[in-house]
Amino acid sequence: MKDSIINFLSGFGKENIGKSFPLPYCLPVYHCVSDENLPHIRNVIQYKNVRQFENDLDEFSKYFQFITWDEFKQFIRGNFRSEKTVALLTFDDGFREFYDVVAPILERKGIYAINFINPAFIDNRDLMFRCKASLIVDRLEKMPALNPEIQRIFHSQEDLKTQLLKIRYAEREKLDRAADILDINFNAFLNGQKPYLSFDQLNTLTEKGFGISSHSWDHPRYHELSLQQQLDTTFRTSEYLKEHHFLYESFAFPFTDFGVSEAFFNEVFKNNEIFCTFGSAGLKLDSVEKNFQRIPMETGESAAAIINKEIAYFKVKKFLNKNKIIRR
Repeated sequence: MKDSIINFLSGFGKENIGKSFPLPYCLPVYHCVSDENLPHIRNVIQYKNVRQFENDLDEFSKYFQFITWDEFKQFIRGNFRSEKTVALLTFDDGFREFYDVVAPILERKGIYAINFINPAFIDNRDLMFRCKASLIVDRLEKMPALNPEIQRIFHSQEDLKTQLLKIRYAEREKLDRAADILDINFNAFLNGQKPYLSFDQLNTLTEKGFGISSHSWDHPRYHELSLQQQLDTTFRTSEYLKEHHFLYESFAFPFTDFGVSEAFFNEVFKNNEIFCTFGSAGLKLDSVEKNFQRIPMETGESAAAIINKEIAYFKVKKFLNKNKIIRR
């Protein structure tokens, strides 16, 4: 019912995205762009190919003005003006394709982006647990029969693929056990595929003018952590970025900021060097004024379709007085 209503309402704004956009800023978020089949991503992220991504950028450019991190800060402070709604392009997770595929496109088009990374994965030292799950699912789909030892690791009647893709951060060791049974060598994959950006590549991207900022140490789900654990992984990452001369003024939640309390933000913003944080709940306001919600762009639809649906949903939620996330 909800999707039907949103699809219906979104049809009325297709020619007028710029004028109907309800906020003065737009914050799209991507993870990866590639024409290749990436087994560590494809089961968890519906990433776009090069043509789709370029089409998105062209569509955004019709209605929004892409800005840099410094311009975004000045805009929020009231010191930067634009005839169009401003847009800050963001990426998460520090995948290598940002260097190989995305950056050349953005350089050609003159568009800035900031990539929120996890230091645990720099130089391909480790693989995020959801990427491990994607690799295991990829292997299982190619097997003629299910290895019964795999099912013994999980104790649920749910489909095995569903279980793997829903596994919690605290249970991630189960993925290592499953990989051993299936003879999947994550270290060999990391050395061969090199899915993440190297430290040298991060420095080169910084020299080219792109932003590298914080996405937690190793990509946990924040609502599964205690407040102290949330703060530890956040501050540890910020300190690393500051030490290595990357952007330490911002932080983007891995997965989502769902369930994160006001107490977390109160502690984070005691550090005056932290300018803002970012969630990814779509087109919404937040009771924490320094926490900005981004729009996920990897839903299988074009930028225009996604933005129109976000606008329609925002209007519905505003009518119901539910378009703002309230923290407690």
